[in-house]
Amino acid sequence: MTSSREGHDGRRIAFLGTGLMGAPMARRLLGAGFAVTVWNRDSGKAEPLAGDGAICAKTPADAVSGADVVITMLTNAEAVEDVLFDRGAANAMALGTTVIDMSSIAPHFARDHSTRLADRGIQHVDAPVSGGVVGAQAGTLAIMAGGDNGVIDGLQDVFAPMGRVTRVGPSGAGQLAKLANQQIVAVTIGAVAEAMMLIEAGGGSPAAFRDAIRGGFAESRILELHGKRMVERQFTPGGSSSNQLKDLNAAMETAKTLSLTLPLTSAVHAEFSEFVANGNGEKDHSGLLLHLEEKNARPGGKK
Repeated sequence: MTSSREGHDGRRIAFLGTGLMGAPMARRLLGAGFAVTVWNRDSGKAEPLAGDGAICAKTPADAVSGADVVITMLTNAEAVEDVLFDRGAANAMALGTTVIDMSSIAPHFARDHSTRLADRGIQHVDAPVSGGVVGAQAGTLAIMAGGDNGVIDGLQDVFAPMGRVTRVGPSGAGQLAKLANQQIVAVTIGAVAEAMMLIEAGGGSPAAFRDAIRGGFAESRILELHGKRMVERQFTPGGSSSNQLKDLNAAMETAKTLSLTLPLTSAVHAEFSEFVANGNGEKDHSGLLLHLEEKNARPGGKK
């Protein structure tokens, strides 16, 4: 079932995937006045949005029926493939519908999806995001878009409630930018975690250290948010380590196809691989500190 209400510009939005990130993003669109129909594999994660004015659909095909814009925010490329093509969402879309895939997947999957949707007369933009749950709730996400410039420009009012969009190139370029973003995030998390251990092992205060370097060259959102998580030892996921590893896997695969050697990314990839393999996939990616502490037999790393 879809909504009979129209958004402030007359366009109706279907939002597929209302998990940690998707739910607050859909809520931002509802708050901006758009008519939004939502679907999630676990319906319990979609139903709370009804209180904000969303219509809950039972299937992806039901959700996209009558929609002008379809936004996907799903776990991985396999989930996007399943929802769009195996569950019939693409077949239920009208000619001229625009799909905005805000999931984080490898660039070659985004290009493949774009080609297959174009064959059906459907436009496609790959637009992954950075900023975590905090950014999704505040509408301050960094949105990296790949696709036709005119199509992206025509979606400015859709993107605006969720964050700041920048077109970085043709189809697949948004996903490539997200992988590069995740390289920086992962390597910086590793650097902050190692610095925290160095300070504590030498008798200093990690909390005071973080305060001391704020405003210097080491300042970053990672230091601000994830450094705080490390100090407080609060690793409930905003961004899970399993998702971080998924993005690092894709970054390493993409680097291989481009004949690039990325030693820093390779090193942090190996550490996240071990951390997740040891059962920590659902901890926040700042929890890499726990893994590094354990390797160094530091007391903080013991459960």
